[in-house]
Amino acid sequence: MQADSLRSMPGQPSTESELTLERPLACIVDDDGAVRGALENLLLSAGIDAEAFDSAEAFLASPRAASARCLVLDLRMPGMSGGELLAVLRASGARVPVIIVTATAEDERERFLAQGVFGFLTKPFRPAQVLAMVQAALSTRLAP
Repeated sequence: MQADSLRSMPGQPSTESELTLERPLACIVDDDGAVRGALENLLLSAGIDAEAFDSAEAFLASPRAASARCLVLDLRMPGMSGGELLAVLRASGARVPVIIVTATAEDERERFLAQGVFGFLTKPFRPAQVLAMVQAALSTRLAP
């Protein structure tokens, strides 16, 4: 899916009501069902509105993508990789804070941090680590 087909870009409120009435949404994109489910349950149990997707393509196709205020993103996935999704979001002007979670790309940490990702966690990580990072990301407003 092309970035220009999004009705509103992630990180950009599409209506005024999103600013005042809804809790911020954290989206999780990870092809590993156990990780995806654990992260979604963790965030929901902490009172954070969360939705999980099994692929980058599923995230981009979702009407909820435009409401994302934080994205927890796995790098290594079949189809569109997390890095490719990040590039699509950045090219579209989306300013959503992105937290990378990966089991295999520790050597890419500096490159992704230089690209402006909010955080980078290597699997396995402690639930408290990701929760604190998501809470910090949701309270951050990225500059345009």
